[in-house]
Amino acid sequence: MAVQSAEEAYQIVLEQSQRVIDLEKTNQLMRWDSDVMMPPGGAPARSSQRTTLSAARHRYLTDDRLGEALNVLDDADLDDGQEAIVREVRREYTTASRIPDDLNDEISAINSRAHESWKEAREANDWSAFGPLVAEHFEVKKQWSNHVDPDGDPYEVIWSQRTGYLGQPHISLETVDRIFDTLREELVPLIEDIHESGTDLATDALSSESGEFDTATQKELNRAALDAVGLDWDRTRFDIAPHPFSFGNPYDVRMTTRYDETDLTEALTGTLHEFGHTAYAHGLSQEQYGTPLGEPRGIGIHESQSRFFENHVGRTQAFWEHFMPTVREHYPQLEDVTAREAYEAVNQVFKDNFIRVEADELTYHMHIILRTEIERDLFHNRITADEIPELWNDKMEDYLGIRPSTDNEGCLQDPHWSRSLPGFIGYTIGSVLAAQLDAAMREELNEDVDELIRDCELGPIREWLTENVHSHGQFFRADELVREATGEDLTADYFVEYVNEKYRDLYDLD
Repeated sequence: MAVQSAEEAYQIVLEQSQRVIDLEKTNQLMRWDSDVMMPPGGAPARSSQRTTLSAARHRYLTDDRLGEALNVLDDADLDDGQEAIVREVRREYTTASRIPDDLNDEISAINSRAHESWKEAREANDWSAFGPLVAEHFEVKKQWSNHVDPDGDPYEVIWSQRTGYLGQPHISLETVDRIFDTLREELVPLIEDIHESGTDLATDALSSESGEFDTATQKELNRAALDAVGLDWDRTRFDIAPHPFSFGNPYDVRMTTRYDETDLTEALTGTLHEFGHTAYAHGLSQEQYGTPLGEPRGIGIHESQSRFFENHVGRTQAFWEHFMPTVREHYPQLEDVTAREAYEAVNQVFKDNFIRVEADELTYHMHIILRTEIERDLFHNRITADEIPELWNDKMEDYLGIRPSTDNEGCLQDPHWSRSLPGFIGYTIGSVLAAQLDAAMREELNEDVDELIRDCELGPIREWLTENVHSHGQFFRADELVREATGEDLTADYFVEYVNEKYRDLYDLD
């Protein structure tokens, strides 16, 4: 039956949007379960289940009735919120409708199988168990790009047009390249100065080669950290996974971390990182759940929240002045460790930094740039998937002066190439935006932000982030949201200023 009125058309948009979002969230729950609860033998059925959910989402998103409804609404008299909802649904409909059902099903099947093969490859410490799935994934994503825009650069198309949770529309690849160029220029000499400084930080204050930080006590400690920053436990589960993540909605977030019994910092910084994602989900409008106004603005914006709480809260001396007594309660053997020493430990710039999620704020971005360069080369057929381990190791040596000795230490450390392309740009976008948001917040708040962190009275900070970022959902385009929140376009300048001030002080650089 043909759509008769704008009112009827708008209701169809809302109904289809609800179904699409529900299916995506259910798929995320399936992913959470596969890493946290599913028995080891469940992988074959789980791959099929997730493929079915993704296929159903695609078909709701490309339904002819939705296309007809969007056409009816082309010239309709809508309020600003309705216009934003229609704009975002139309954007995803336009992209998704260009993808054949069989290609979408194939991508979903490969994603599910690839994630399980990554876990198997990690267990075996062998890239060859994962590489063929990576090659398949890149090939089908090239087909995806060609269907969406056959005349565009395929890597730029997949960056700018990707739909769903992992999409980041409205931040151009040109902006990404400009930010990466700034970071290469500014961070490499700063890292070199630090390595040559000879300053001796308390790098081992929260670590021990004896493995004395048992996982059970670390779980309690990390829950205490989440209590300190104000996690809403009524809307959150907190578990262990091979790679930390947080998926959810304003009502229900599944959050994970992982533990190292020789070092407290990996879990604590990872937990605070995932808390940032969780805070974003909790800050979205409950009333708008099921519409774009109740959805995050993109993966780069999402990462700005995780990097904010990881770095601009969790890596501050003020936070450790508050939290170090709690650490001592859980691990009395650290009774002589001061807040300053803990601050130095979580901010050390490593010379042998192989693992991205354990990286400091400076070398972290060389990890991101390395991965992005490999992605682009593979996407443009300049390399093959079986060349990745050697190329990865060469780039690590060029950028950071170190060479991984195993695949797990190198190209197998992240699962992202099983599901997302581009897989890593959002982390650096998020880091530079976190610094920009921090600067804007400090200018606007009539409170001492460091004192708020020192007292772990984070209400004003979270309220500012909710008001300026979370609560808008997708009302604004991503570039507009950055300007609304900070008064400026996205820039790496605040991040460069922040790390120079922080690390030149830490390492006594002139």
